Amino acid sequence: MSFDYQPGSLDRADVHRIMPRIDSVPLIDLVDTFEIGAGMEPSGDMYGGLAPQFFRFDSATEHFHGSRKPRKTPVLACSCGEVGCWPLFTRISLTGDLVVWDHFEQPHRPTRDYSALGPFLFDRIRYDAAVQDLDTAIESHKVS
Repeated sequence: MSFDYQPGSLDRADVHRIMPRIDSVPLIDLVDTFEIGAGMEPSGDMYGGLAPQFFRFDSATEHFHGSRKPRKTPVLACSCGEVGCWPLFTRISLTGDLVVWDHFEQPHRPTRDYSALGPFLFDRIRYDAAVQDLDTAIESHKVS
């Protein structure tokens, strides 16, 4: 598990986006492959990375530790950057040794079945380090 934090499109390079990576593969690619294989239209090409500037985002630690309980946590946003437009949510569960992402959902398409996507299991120590690295990257790009 890792997170990229990079500038957005050329017209909005000031808006950085978060892209989770699972086994070095961007989550957007995993979701796109899953949705295409499941015959879902539109498929994952509608997704983009999370833009913390566009929604209530306290910190990567709060967000990616599932602080929105009992609600699910957005892990992808619409390609436009808005979480409310076309998001992908998941349940994030923390245990002593593991972090689990499961029960994915696309809230605008409640009949879609994502039960075969995941669960994704992460070593807690490595996950926490990746989240801390993301927090550091976000802090270094904040404008005073």
